[in-house]
Amino acid sequence: MIFHSVEKYFIMTGGLVMGSVSPYYSSENFVLYNADCLEVLAGMPENTIDMIFADPPYMLSNDGFTCRNGRMATVNKGKWDTSKGLEEDMAFHDTWISACRRVLKPEGTIWISGTYHSIYLCGYLLQKNNFHILNDIAWFKPNAAPNLSCRFFTASHETLLWARKERDSKHIFNYAELKNGLFPEDKLKNENTQMRSVWSIPTPAKQEKKLGKHPTQKPVNLLTRIIIASTNQDSIILDPFNGAGTTGVACGILGRRYIGIEIDAAFCELTKKRLQDAPE
Repeated sequence: MIFHSVEKYFIMTGGLVMGSVSPYYSSENFVLYNADCLEVLAGMPENTIDMIFADPPYMLSNDGFTCRNGRMATVNKGKWDTSKGLEEDMAFHDTWISACRRVLKPEGTIWISGTYHSIYLCGYLLQKNNFHILNDIAWFKPNAAPNLSCRFFTASHETLLWARKERDSKHIFNYAELKNGLFPEDKLKNENTQMRSVWSIPTPAKQEKKLGKHPTQKPVNLLTRIIIASTNQDSIILDPFNGAGTTGVACGILGRRYIGIEIDAAFCELTKKRLQDAPE
């Protein structure tokens, strides 16, 4: 059966639209919840989602400083990004990764983005939860901010982990679209060659932040590439840490169905504005 919107899909499957959590915003093929992701995930039917993109807190708000727009700025992003120590951080990541596994289809895949502050924990926990890691991607940022302390290498990349739920299931990988597609933003990608595991994609352009911004906002080009690679037109995509809604924006561009979860109402409102501002 083909459902004409994500909201209708969850109504017909007994999902959260008629349960304890109502959408903050919904439109054709798009539903956004303002809630803790664990609460929403717990009410979703199992084996429902085709692909998950997760950009969880990196736990790097440690009173340090960075460079922003050519000036020194604090790295602190909020209490949600403060480490509670190795064991509690690990328990947090373990809980949400396990909850995501339950709602993924057997052939479904998950992408997790992070820096060294979090990505190694997530990689270990993916395997602990019986995911099968397919690739790690180095997202190189050609316009990364400089390191002001001059005591470390300049942080100019993030790591993306891509894993499937079941080792023996056939996951989606649109090889030809990646090989033959045009990716003008990426100076490392040659035309008509295999897509490699190092992607050169600039951080979000000024236009992507005109309505507001999130401190760890991802560029639309990054999410469109991920979605092209690992989903089809009828896929349902979930982002449990919606942030500024970039995954949802990319789904709108590519005609996918989207479910976003964001605990901060201000970022839900920003997402709503970005969706309404997007061209038809």
